[in-house]
Amino acid sequence: MKLRVAGAELACEVSGTGPALLLLHAFPLGLAMWEPQVAALADAHQVVRFDGRGFGGSPPGDGLLTMERIADDAAGILDHLGIPSAVVCGVSMGGYAAFALVRRHPERIRALVLADTRAGADSPDTKATRAAQAEKVRREGARAIADAALPKLLGATSHRDRPELVARVRQVIEANPPRGITDALAGLAARADSSPTLREIHVPTLVAVGEEDTITPVAEAEALHHGIAGSRLAIIPRAGHLSSLENPDEFNRQVRSFLATLD
Repeated sequence: MKLRVAGAELACEVSGTGPALLLLHAFPLGLAMWEPQVAALADAHQVVRFDGRGFGGSPPGDGLLTMERIADDAAGILDHLGIPSAVVCGVSMGGYAAFALVRRHPERIRALVLADTRAGADSPDTKATRAAQAEKVRREGARAIADAALPKLLGATSHRDRPELVARVRQVIEANPPRGITDALAGLAARADSSPTLREIHVPTLVAVGEEDTITPVAEAEALHHGIAGSRLAIIPRAGHLSSLENPDEFNRQVRSFLATLD
């Protein structure tokens, strides 16, 4: 379905019934990355996922895609669906947007799953890399970011043993419009340091990370775990930065176990 939120037409899918679970996708993918979670969790939850502006079926917006914009769009989608609060699960960029939700719409968050993400802002070197990537995408299209990102997005096990997954992730990335990718790169570079936000989190929280994640490695997840009072930590074996896709059985098992504690 398409929902109109703050002047944008956002592609959104809702599956199942029960307590709401809102999924926020990673960069540079889209709601399609959540298929394994919908299949596993929609039997007991209302699973809501949407394409951020400029990804999948959502046209680009009118400027950089900030984490605050994603958070506000998420809250707007919950409004449209009549959902007062949800468990919010974000991977990578989705985790950064979840921190913005904590700051801007804390009442909408029943619990958090923060996967393969970090609290800190981009370093100057990372900002420069994002700017260079954006310029290359403008010249060469979405394939440029797929070429740059894929080697690190997926872990060594996936690259060695799951060529079909590597190909599928590339296909999802390359289907996105270049404008959406460049808007998101600018938004990622501009995001705030969320380290102070960790002590503002007072809902049950699961921190998950692929053991082979080299973008936001296990040490980053441990920092989140130590910074968020009462949080749980799950290290997903045989997975890199997209742990929900690379080892969905274990990721879903950890999320199911966590969700069961909320009942």
